[in-house]
Amino acid sequence: MAVKKSDINPTKHYVLDTNVLIHDPQSMFQFEDNVVWIPVEVLEELDRFKSESTTRGANAREVHRRLSERFRTTEQMRAGVKLENGGWLHVYINPALKHEGHDWKLIEESPRSRLALTLFPDLDATDNRILASAAYLADTKADGAILVTKDLNMQLKARALGLDAQDYRTDRVEDNDIRRTQRRSGTEEYAALDIPGHTVQAFASQERIQLPHLEMLLPNQYVLLRNEEEPTHGVPARHIGNGEFVKLRHDHINIRGGRSLQAANLGQRFFLDALYDPAITLVTVYGKAGTGKTLLSVGSALEQVQAGEYEKMLITRVIMPTGRDIGFLPGRMEEKMQPWVQPAYDALDLLLSRPRKPEQFEKKKQSKRKADGSVAAPQQTQNPSGKYARPYEPLMQSGMLEIEAIAHIRGRSLPRAIFIVDEAQQLTPHEAKTLVTRMGKGSKIILIGDLAQIDNPYVDAHTNGLVFTRNRLQGQPFMAHVNLFKGERSEMAEVAANLM
Repeated sequence: MAVKKSDINPTKHYVLDTNVLIHDPQSMFQFEDNVVWIPVEVLEELDRFKSESTTRGANAREVHRRLSERFRTTEQMRAGVKLENGGWLHVYINPALKHEGHDWKLIEESPRSRLALTLFPDLDATDNRILASAAYLADTKADGAILVTKDLNMQLKARALGLDAQDYRTDRVEDNDIRRTQRRSGTEEYAALDIPGHTVQAFASQERIQLPHLEMLLPNQYVLLRNEEEPTHGVPARHIGNGEFVKLRHDHINIRGGRSLQAANLGQRFFLDALYDPAITLVTVYGKAGTGKTLLSVGSALEQVQAGEYEKMLITRVIMPTGRDIGFLPGRMEEKMQPWVQPAYDALDLLLSRPRKPEQFEKKKQSKRKADGSVAAPQQTQNPSGKYARPYEPLMQSGMLEIEAIAHIRGRSLPRAIFIVDEAQQLTPHEAKTLVTRMGKGSKIILIGDLAQIDNPYVDAHTNGLVFTRNRLQGQPFMAHVNLFKGERSEMAEVAANLM
């Protein structure tokens, strides 16, 4: 007698919360040959988001399109539709609930749905009605039901009802560097490979070396080639593939008409090498506050734009939704974005201003200045509006610098541009894909973030767009990843980051 698959692996019933579909509009197709239920209340929530110009609005519209493609008739809506992967997709209307007058009533009781009404009686709240639907399905399906939500509070409420609840884990990434870059120490943890001293010397002079026994390393992986006889002596290198290593070619930033910066530690040397190599068009960086992520990214981009290697630089920062997108704020795009991209503006201010030198005065002039008590004010240029111009404003007026909102990147193609995405740990994987796929020929994108500072309630250190991009694309010849461990902002900032 043949054994049915369902006898070995019973069909599972998954109830999807709105935030899962917003996180990944393709999520309804990711549950193999199981049954996916979308409560009708989810459609109501999506309808509230669809007019937004944010990524959330775009994802809501995409979910509507996907559902419209599947449910073309009332019969399909009633019975559900079969999916290509063997599973089923249903839009679920809870038969146990009825709205009469101003109240919701339970017309068909089940143990968990009755408990849901007792614990969470406010059924005007959409979340509570989604919970009630999941509870009724769990009681009426032989194999129960699982609520899938990225809302931690929703998971807790479901478990209070005795209902299985889990996060959406399809895009979850296991990455050892996540914990390493969150450790509260300034110790740099980079791979060190011990090789004979004469080989290290040959590499230092020839700038390139072949080590076939190390060909298992990823392309563009950064390492320290160390003298096995004297481990304190080593040469930083990048593995370009097939056991071939090259020396780092760039360790400083030199802004025309501004400042020069030197890499302050080994991690920053790795980072600058990746930023300046034209063959590396995607750079991802994990690093805590003060490690130089923004300053080095902005500085290298500015120098390369000044040199004509790219036509312009774009800077964006992830803005967490607050119910109203930046379109409601007054002013031009740059003015709307200014509070969020201020760290990049601070970096530009620093890079484009020359270090002040002690002024030398003749004794006669010093005496006169002391006598009348006047102090000469520094000269500043003015923009057409009459306001004093910041040093980066000419770049913006010439089109060499753009400040852009992520929601406005969708649909664009960006050739010969260098694009910096700050706070990339706040991105969803879908948003990260949207940004990376905007890059045209001759462009470079830099994703930087601190995995210990995630404010987006629907992603965490293992499911955000930064780690997703790194892990999906690592090993590609155009991609490099760097971890930054050591803070260089100030001694106080570094100690505070590690101890507080």
